Amino acid sequence: MKVKVLCRNPDEYLRETKRDIHKVPRNYDPSLHPFEAAREYTRALNAVKLERVFAKPFIGSLDGHKDSVSCLSKHPLKLSMLLSGAFDGEIKVWNLSQRVCERSFLAHDGIVRGIAFSSNGESFLSIGDDKTIKTWKAESSITGEQEDPINTIVSKTVLTGLSHHRKDPVFATCGEVCQIWEETRNEPVRTLKWGVDSLHDVKFNPIQTNLLVACASDRSTILYDTRESGPLRKVVMKLRNNKISWNPMEAFVFTCASEDYNLYTFDTRKLKSPVNVHMDHVGAVVDVDYAPTGKEFVSGGYDKSIRIFDVAKGHSRDVYHTKRMQRLTCVGWSLDDKYILCGSDEMNIRIWKSRASEKLGVLKPREKAALNYSAALKDKFASHPQVRKIARKRHVPKHIYNAQAELRTVREKVKRKESNRRAHSKPGAVPFVSERSRHVVREDE
Repeated sequence: MKVKVLCRNPDEYLRETKRDIHKVPRNYDPSLHPFEAAREYTRALNAVKLERVFAKPFIGSLDGHKDSVSCLSKHPLKLSMLLSGAFDGEIKVWNLSQRVCERSFLAHDGIVRGIAFSSNGESFLSIGDDKTIKTWKAESSITGEQEDPINTIVSKTVLTGLSHHRKDPVFATCGEVCQIWEETRNEPVRTLKWGVDSLHDVKFNPIQTNLLVACASDRSTILYDTRESGPLRKVVMKLRNNKISWNPMEAFVFTCASEDYNLYTFDTRKLKSPVNVHMDHVGAVVDVDYAPTGKEFVSGGYDKSIRIFDVAKGHSRDVYHTKRMQRLTCVGWSLDDKYILCGSDEMNIRIWKSRASEKLGVLKPREKAALNYSAALKDKFASHPQVRKIARKRHVPKHIYNAQAELRTVREKVKRKESNRRAHSKPGAVPFVSERSRHVVREDE
């Protein structure tokens, strides 16, 4: 004898409050849902369309500089504190949460070439065209008092770049030579040379803290080790690199911003060819900075646009621009992975969302679940032509659009010329050269 028992649990169909939604029972048997894939595809299409509808990345700007912004620096411990240096020698301390300038003082005669916080965040260093290295307090005790540096070092050489060690009271400067300094001494601890007349950027590795890399004027990128007496290796490119940023999650990986409109990601263990070539800019790339996750980085170019790249991909996932924004001078990614900061020629610092359509603020549980479901659907149907087209489509200014078409024509012409030469030459006389190898001249040890 077969007995069927009905069991009803009130928790499954009763609302907790009058404002709550009615709970609808659902049977998850796949045989009862023959059109599930079609329904999910429609939802994925709607989700990716809504993502573009809500893509409003610009948050606000910080006004106050009287000249172009030359450099930015983030506090290692406080998310709301930002430093900015300008071409007129002025340094400003900003409170990002309130978007106000807390301090402003004239630090150098000429351009502020670099700013860097100390490892504990209690002080910061600045260098300028007046060949001085100045140490300042991170927080001023009395508002409106005359700002005086804690320490001033007059350098014998021109200074163009500055980077602070992540843990120790040690910093590096570059100019005519690369020098390692201690905060307690007024003379460099070590001077590193490799037959180069000038260096314009230097960066300490945040993980393998004894490593640092520098960009030189002879189109080379030089790798140093503070434990060694001299430089380790260098790679020479066809055009010079402007800035460098280390990956904060992978100790041996760094990315260079180059004059040839590209960015190159290198592995220090194999410098003969880059790991990846990132193309999309139509002007010289001026600055680059990694996200704290190490999966993405942001770059600013001479083409008046900001681009966000995935480390493993050759093309940008997003491009930010405004009508008023001019040529970029510096970019940065906030340490909470939420915001992007940029300084440009027209004296403004702009704040952007790192993900254009992301909602800022507290999310309710149902809202969070809906967003996670939409993200899963977009991943599932990412390779579908319609979904991919909507997700990739970006409107860019006219000058970028025309320049992209021109560059495309140039690349097609080079490929066509190579294929013609190969067709009319002996087999093997015109070898195939990959995009990753064609930009590197040589590697020296």
